[in-house]
Amino acid sequence: MTLPRTPSFDLTGKTALVTGASSGIGQGCAVALAEAGAHVICVARGAERLEETVQAMQAEGWSAEAQILDMADLDALRPVMEQPFDVVVNSAGLARHSPAIDTTPEDYDTVMGLNLRATYFLSAYAGKAMMAAGKRGSIMHISSQMGHVGGIDRAVYCASKHGLEGMVKAMAIEWGKAGIRINTICPTFIRTPLTQVTFDNPERAAWVMEKIKLDRVGEVSDIMGAVLYLASDASAMVTGTSMLIDGGWTAD
Repeated sequence: MTLPRTPSFDLTGKTALVTGASSGIGQGCAVALAEAGAHVICVARGAERLEETVQAMQAEGWSAEAQILDMADLDALRPVMEQPFDVVVNSAGLARHSPAIDTTPEDYDTVMGLNLRATYFLSAYAGKAMMAAGKRGSIMHISSQMGHVGGIDRAVYCASKHGLEGMVKAMAIEWGKAGIRINTICPTFIRTPLTQVTFDNPERAAWVMEKIKLDRVGEVSDIMGAVLYLASDASAMVTGTSMLIDGGWTAD
């Protein structure tokens, strides 16, 4: 009898690009891939924190380099994405929360510009380079549970993430025959410096805890295993879908 074997999670020899890699979830994604053996190009707008992250990763013996880039600048993004990466993880994103009736066109354009427009072209550039090189790569986006439900004061953010979910499904259909996989990871509230303002608001914190069935907020480490799975051969049959890491938020 020949028993089946678990596919490898080893990323040795692979090259990955991670946006938003200087802190929070993006930093955790970069670490997860580097720990598994990938060479990781860490991308962010701010140089100081990005360099600190890369230096700390290198001190662990991992292979990493920094690339300063504003992902919303498509003219700057395009040449970076001409390299055919094996793995692309997009963790860059932003939110400007307000009641829908108070949303300004400027806030709408800013959120959509990064969360959807830049994400769309990052995917398109990455997919084109993979196809040209014959790489069966993996692209993933850090989306949100708010790509599947609605939320108070989050109409623009939800619109951007629901749009992202539809975009990924369409691209997965187009690129499947080339062996290119594209998926999203949809976290609940993850404790990072950017989300601390929510946890500091007693009313908002109570709303969050009421919704999360596992009775705790998420940590960056809760995302890292999912990133490694989607980057590796273990997920070779997974594309066009979303991995909800929401503590049961969307189970209602």
